[in-house]
Amino acid sequence: MSFKANQLVINRVANPPPLPSLKGVAFGTIFTPHMVQIVTESTTQWGAPKIVPFQNFSMAPQTACLHYGLQCFEGMKAYRDAAGNVRLFRPERNCERMLASMRRLCFPDFDTKELLKILEEFVKVEKDYVPTERGYSLYLRPAAIGIDEVLSASSPTSVMLFIIASPVGPYYASGMKPVKLLVEEERKRAWPGGTGNVKLGANYAAPMLVQKEAAARGYQQVLWLGPKDEVQEVGAMNFFCLWQPNKNNAELELITAPLDGTVLPGITRDSILSLARQWGEVRVSERTFTIQELVTALQEKRVKECFGCGTAAIVTPVEGLHFNHVDYQVPCPEAEKSLTHRILNAIMDIQYGVVKHEWSHVINM
Repeated sequence: MSFKANQLVINRVANPPPLPSLKGVAFGTIFTPHMVQIVTESTTQWGAPKIVPFQNFSMAPQTACLHYGLQCFEGMKAYRDAAGNVRLFRPERNCERMLASMRRLCFPDFDTKELLKILEEFVKVEKDYVPTERGYSLYLRPAAIGIDEVLSASSPTSVMLFIIASPVGPYYASGMKPVKLLVEEERKRAWPGGTGNVKLGANYAAPMLVQKEAAARGYQQVLWLGPKDEVQEVGAMNFFCLWQPNKNNAELELITAPLDGTVLPGITRDSILSLARQWGEVRVSERTFTIQELVTALQEKRVKECFGCGTAAIVTPVEGLHFNHVDYQVPCPEAEKSLTHRILNAIMDIQYGVVKHEWSHVINM
């Protein structure tokens, strides 16, 4: 049975510290004074949710999550608008994706609406840590781990779901910075039938060696390919390309990989697709395309711009990629002509309540 928000117990810190300056603070390095904890009482029954002082966990060395990758997480943000209201951006989608990830690990089910209510109560407790400036936010990190104290590699019988929060500044403190990509031609981030479509910790651990190698060669991100050289994701972001798909047709297409089980169903990804379709200025496609098609389009000057997208930066423009021993330049239009910048501003306007939209969820304090 699911946990219930009406059973939430809150244990507040007596004298919480003030929100520190976030200028120059690295992402995810300071945290609010409280956290959420929910622990199972049986294989199918959750205990009462609690908001408690931020604290370390004590675990036996044989705890399952320390050995077998029994961990998943979400990433979302709370924003403060000009009127002082605190907002979440499409939070129901994060809760639904969290459930999908937990099911992939055989963790017990829960009611996503109850999780959203608990998230709201948590943000209310930490409301003083939601920054006031545009571009700043309170990053929320729900996570779940298997906590059975046994070395057997088996479905978990004990699980903890917890939520922590970190005030953060803009991902690009001095403005959006284009990145260069190294196309990984051999090793894979995800494959058909795997776990590329859920947010498991293992999905982020395995690519780290490739990312480190790319950085050593001067490339900020890795472009991942599927088994047939189809373009998947860039780093931990979904990947988009605005191009003229063939020489004989001047129509522009905004393309991204389909949700075939190998890419994450990103909430920013879905928002971009919806906005672009609403604007109706280019064809919008979710379909398979290969690195060879992308490189040919670059050689023939048919690519207009490329970008990655995700919760942290919203969008990240691409200025180049390296494939098969060759560096290719990717166009980066000026801001007023760039779809990437238009998307960034449109989504931020919704997140900060500048534009009224159903995606922006106001928390009633």
